[in-house]
Amino acid sequence: MRDDLTFAERVQRDLHDVRWPGPEELRARARRRSLRTVVATTAVVAVTGVCAVALARPGGSPAPSPPAASAAPDSTPTQHEITTDALLQPADLARPVEVKLSQAGLGEPVRVDAVLDQCRASLGLPEGWQVSRLSRSQTLLRARPAGTEPRNADVLVMQDVYRLGTQDEATLALLTLQHLVDPCDEWRSRGPYDWKGQSGTAEVVHRWQVQPLESGGNGGVLLRHTMSRARDVITGATFGDETRPTDTAVVQVGDLVSVLSLGRDGTEAELQQFAVAAVARMCANANAPPPNC
Repeated sequence: MRDDLTFAERVQRDLHDVRWPGPEELRARARRRSLRTVVATTAVVAVTGVCAVALARPGGSPAPSPPAASAAPDSTPTQHEITTDALLQPADLARPVEVKLSQAGLGEPVRVDAVLDQCRASLGLPEGWQVSRLSRSQTLLRARPAGTEPRNADVLVMQDVYRLGTQDEATLALLTLQHLVDPCDEWRSRGPYDWKGQSGTAEVVHRWQVQPLESGGNGGVLLRHTMSRARDVITGATFGDETRPTDTAVVQVGDLVSVLSLGRDGTEAELQQFAVAAVARMCANANAPPPNC
């Protein structure tokens, strides 16, 4: 590697060089390894041990009982399975799709952001994940020329759909996200770096914002994660470029919650479009869908 590569270029080159395993191997691996997890473990300033994050109940306390007026007389869903039709389809994407990887899960936590989990762990905050009854996840990859293998850069969208016990639990999953973010308003992660012949310990400041998302259904939110330029903790010198913000959409329809994130070159406008399409797909598979479905 040449010495004058910028910090961001090094990360980007690492991502380009990663080769994806075959579909069967991907299905056998841990559930939903997002691009942000890859970036967090590849960048030299990231702290080791990144794992996925779930929507947590503040302070690890049990979820409050749903109000009696809104509680359903029977919390058992009338629909149990999450069918593949409830997920985004290639027709919902503006770009051609060549590979579609999908798998189902049982009793999975509602996962949103990997680095946010690391922040909470560093602050000694307890867990208390919101656990789903059933889940189904997929990764859609862009079409590539014949004879070439898929890479991380080919990811168009990653989606997880979770069925919660009741509509109130699904609503709680969205409302809890702000409480999850609050302690990590300005989190500083540190780690070793080696850049242009210099080495030392670098610091990166992480910030998260939760914004409303116009998606239809029972509502949605957009989680935006931003990172500062790396800074040497001894000299105070900054290096590399600021990375692009990463956005994650979380939308709800009845007892279903979907988490969507885009590939490296995805835009906020695309994420908004996919969130609306995801809600439309979820409507037919949700229990107690809202009238706007």
